[in-house]
Amino acid sequence: MNDSAAHRDDWTESEELAERMIPLIGALRREHDVVTSLHGHRLLGLSATGLVEVHERVAQLGHERLPIEDSLAVLEAIHALAPGASSLDVARLVAGHAESGQLLETYLAEVLAPAMGAVAAEPTDVVLYGFGRIGRLLARILIAHTGGGSGLRLRAIVVRRGAENDLVKRASLLLRDSVHGRFAGSVTVDEEAEQIIANGTRIQVIYSDDPATIDYTAHGIHAAIVVDNTGRWRDEAGLSQHLRSKGVARVLLTAPGKSPLKNIVHGINDDTIADTDRILSAASCTTNAITPVLAAIDEAYGVVKGHVETVHSFTNDQNLIDNFHKGDRRGRSAVLNMVITETGAAKAVAKALPQLEGKLTGSSIRVPTPDVSLAVLHLTIARPATKDQVNDYLRRVSLHSKLRQQIDYVESPDVVSTDFVGSHRAGIVDGLATIADEDTLILYVWYDNEFGYSCQVIRVLEVMAGSHPIVLPERPEVTLQG
Repeated sequence: MNDSAAHRDDWTESEELAERMIPLIGALRREHDVVTSLHGHRLLGLSATGLVEVHERVAQLGHERLPIEDSLAVLEAIHALAPGASSLDVARLVAGHAESGQLLETYLAEVLAPAMGAVAAEPTDVVLYGFGRIGRLLARILIAHTGGGSGLRLRAIVVRRGAENDLVKRASLLLRDSVHGRFAGSVTVDEEAEQIIANGTRIQVIYSDDPATIDYTAHGIHAAIVVDNTGRWRDEAGLSQHLRSKGVARVLLTAPGKSPLKNIVHGINDDTIADTDRILSAASCTTNAITPVLAAIDEAYGVVKGHVETVHSFTNDQNLIDNFHKGDRRGRSAVLNMVITETGAAKAVAKALPQLEGKLTGSSIRVPTPDVSLAVLHLTIARPATKDQVNDYLRRVSLHSKLRQQIDYVESPDVVSTDFVGSHRAGIVDGLATIADEDTLILYVWYDNEFGYSCQVIRVLEVMAGSHPIVLPERPEVTLQG
């Protein structure tokens, strides 16, 4: 048999094993509220080819190769044990079993003991106030997470009526997206009830322009978290209008909030969320992308000072062609120009990382792409480093640390912005672009400013609702020495 035929046989065998994994992954989610991942890469919804690819990808990142047959064996054993609501990293379970020397069933019974009998959180009603770019992506994620019926439950969206066929248009925009592709499933409408039905989830469409006078309880919605993604109000006074509506318990803003609101970057300061916090901000997409990387670098090398330059895709706030705009330069055509503009992301970092207060400056250039942006971090560090040292550290952070949901890492000579559309991570370090010279460090961090940010918003929502399941095995700290 030649090499080509042997490789083809290996691929076919891997696909067959992956096909056996799919029903196990689905059943664990539906029957037990168990979410499975591979070094942080979510497995639910992946095709057989996607499952093989994610195994290959973690190996390309320098991690020890994970045989797909080992993943299958662990999934079969987990399914037999039937743990309760939890988030399980299959790759780390495989590695832990190999190190333990125990029988697989014995090892898993010990490691998964905290999840045995774990009860899923009571569902929390979520209302999306606004249904634009972020609102529709949040809806997609919430619907995909519906699984066993616990956790976050999308109940309604609030919009201003735009036309007689408004409901059909809203549903169509949820179904089809020029950047993120077609919705994974079916979307229909119940015009009489004014509801969008997505994969069986009934979403009430409420038409209103007053956040303070809506009776959500009339639609069976109680103690809801309202996610305001309109950007119309960013202060406590404006956002507190939501709390005057019946059925609302808390509010989350998908934009930087003005003091004294807490600006939360999940993975960094979400532990500061208190039950008494009625209004919170999920900060900005750029702040979410750069803060975890800055936190990792500051911990390992110490950030003395730095400048953040973002190359940011244009947004709906800009004009397609030249027209009046209250902001400087943003009135010029977004699709024809690079536009220098301001960004508060660098200063906003200090709201999540107080130790960087006054150490960072920032600016931004809007460019003619619809999604995915790039942050260039030009840092002066306290402890000198080489490119290889920094890259090895950040690669391990992306795989093993408590920031692995936020930070990804890539080394490829041909990656460009479109390769990161749909990334679940807040930011992706481009290792080949790293520059390190003694105390000077320059990092290039890609981020899907729409989908990656939306994933961070969902994580903040889970903390607010207390719905994130126990994570097993526990995520270790990553050190410079490894």
